[in-house]
Amino acid sequence: MTSRRRTGSILVTGAGRGIGRAIAERFLDAGWRVGLFDVDTDAVAVVAADRADAVHGGLDVRYADQWGSALERFCPDGSLDVLVNNAGVLASGPFAGIDAGTHRRQVDVNVTGVVLGALSGHEYLSRAPRGLLLNLCSASALYGQPTLATYGVTKAAVKSLTEALDLEWRADGIRGQAIRVRSLLPLFVDTEMVTRDGGGMAPVKNLGVRLTPADVAAAAWRVVHERLPLPRSPHRTVGRQTRALAIASSISPDWMNRLVVGRLGS
Repeated sequence: MTSRRRTGSILVTGAGRGIGRAIAERFLDAGWRVGLFDVDTDAVAVVAADRADAVHGGLDVRYADQWGSALERFCPDGSLDVLVNNAGVLASGPFAGIDAGTHRRQVDVNVTGVVLGALSGHEYLSRAPRGLLLNLCSASALYGQPTLATYGVTKAAVKSLTEALDLEWRADGIRGQAIRVRSLLPLFVDTEMVTRDGGGMAPVKNLGVRLTPADVAAAAWRVVHERLPLPRSPHRTVGRQTRALAIASSISPDWMNRLVVGRLGS
């Protein structure tokens, strides 16, 4: 169930292309004030061009000082309605065939970047009426997948962080209200990251790419506006295929999940 539309402020990392760009454009089209931040400053400048409500700039999510600068610039009144931790990287292939620097970069961007975003954004979200931290997770967090080992590790960490902060921040907002913490779990999305860095993966070939960035942006819109009267998981699957896999993995015994993932990964 969604509320009456209201405009607000939303900061999106990795907003230069793919999912981040789609989310930023969805909210800009609805009249929101949107912060588009990315390591690729030219890309976000293109997205923000001629958009009166767009603020864009550079942000390497691995560095706390850059987070501080981005938030201070975008939130002059000290308040932020939504922070979207979207920036991420992927490297696929046999675990032992990937160099240490590439493994480390995935952890630094996908985990450290999300942790620093949550840490830096907390005070800004706490001053909004219904502050929301929205983390981009992945179906890869449901069970470890061959050729995606470290990427899956990073997304499992994001899933766990989301669960922990959703409980911890229940009374950290204005007048003791909750800062909501949610995650989106899509399967494979038709982005450059998947087609360039993961297009040859067996799971992609076996399951296909059935989601677009617009699908994920629509899911983000629904999460921002949802009003839930009863307690619910902080995670939101994106797409029927992802939902089916999540349900199956939650009720199947571990040996069966292992068998299915093994077959999809070969």
